[in-house]
Amino acid sequence: MFGSTLLPPVAREDIPATLMRFGISPTPQRVEVAALLLERTQHLSADQVLARLSGSDASVSKATVYNTLGLFAERGLVREVMVDATKVFYDSNTSAHHHFFNIDDGTLLDVPSGAVVIDQLPAAPAGTCTDSVDIVIRVRNQA
Repeated sequence: MFGSTLLPPVAREDIPATLMRFGISPTPQRVEVAALLLERTQHLSADQVLARLSGSDASVSKATVYNTLGLFAERGLVREVMVDATKVFYDSNTSAHHHFFNIDDGTLLDVPSGAVVIDQLPAAPAGTCTDSVDIVIRVRNQA
């Protein structure tokens, strides 16, 4: 990761410098995507980002959104949260934390810091080491 943990909000005028701090060239499309993601702490899917940008004056293609989000996650600007094989969210809060995923409405929420305690992990398989632990707690609305 190129920068330290970044917590939104990031002012729009600071987006180009923020991107450069993470080793990302600030193209107009990347600035638009970053400005949307970093305006506040949030969890957005690529489709949600695309829909929000479509409602603005920004001209960003679907391929550009997906490629940009992948680059942002790779460089540590946002955190990729995979809730299942078909659903990925991009989290503007890159600090170590876990999530609740509401199966009924598709929302992703942060678990309060310190609410999950892991006392012991199993040894990693031979030739590997543990990189991170991500817990997604799936919940449903009560009837």
